[in-house]
Amino acid sequence: MIIIAGVIRLDPSRIEEALKAAWPHVQGGQSQSGCLDYDWSFHPQEAGCIHVFERWKNEEALEAHLAGPHYKNMLATLGRFGVTAAEVSKYRIDAQSPVYDSSGKPRADFF
Repeated sequence: MIIIAGVIRLDPSRIEEALKAAWPHVQGGQSQSGCLDYDWSFHPQEAGCIHVFERWKNEEALEAHLAGPHYKNMLATLGRFGVTAAEVSKYRIDAQSPVYDSSGKPRADFF
C-alpha cells in the first residue's frame, strides 16, 4: 500500500474557489482502480492550507493515476489559484495493524 500525505498552500482568498474547481479531479481520482482513499480538506486553523491524504493499493495504481488525466488536470487547475507551496510525500506501507487491540487498548506496536 502507498500513502500520499501532505499539504498544499494556496492564496487564502481563493482557496474555496480552488477546491470547488478541483473537486471533479478529486472525484476522478477516487474512481480509479486501486484508489483506496483520496481526500483533500481545508486545514481548520491555517488559512490557505489544504490537507492531502490518499491511499493506493500499489505502485501500479499510483503510477496510472500520476500518468492520467485526473492528476494532470488537477495540476493545471490548482496552478490558476496561486499555489505558494506544496509539501506532499509518498510512503510505502510494509506493515499495517489496528490502533486498538481486542480489549480496546491503543497500542503503538504492530500486532
